[in-house]
Amino acid sequence: MTFADGCAAPEQTADLPAGVDLSTQAVIQGIVSGADTAYARLLDSSGEFTGEVVVSDEGVFRFFAAPGDWTVRIIAGGGVTKDVPVQAKRGEVAQLQVAV
Repeated sequence: MTFADGCAAPEQTADLPAGVDLSTQAVIQGIVSGADTAYARLLDSSGEFTGEVVVSDEGVFRFFAAPGDWTVRIIAGGGVTKDVPVQAKRGEVAQLQVAV
């Protein structure tokens, strides 16, 4: 199986993918600046790891999450780590701007 077969994560772009129904989704997305390469990690309200994505070349990341309190942890080169608390709400896109 190759990435072309659909086993890769969706492309991280600033626009929501076609077909996303915000009436049933809570979305956390953002743009990371100041890093050549970074990862965005989603932690639940107790600090437990939930998911991780590679930040796109444009600095974009996105998570589809259950409504509630979350932390997005940005992990960038040089040992830089930045935690950003965020609240996800069904029907909304929580938009973050993270400078590292």
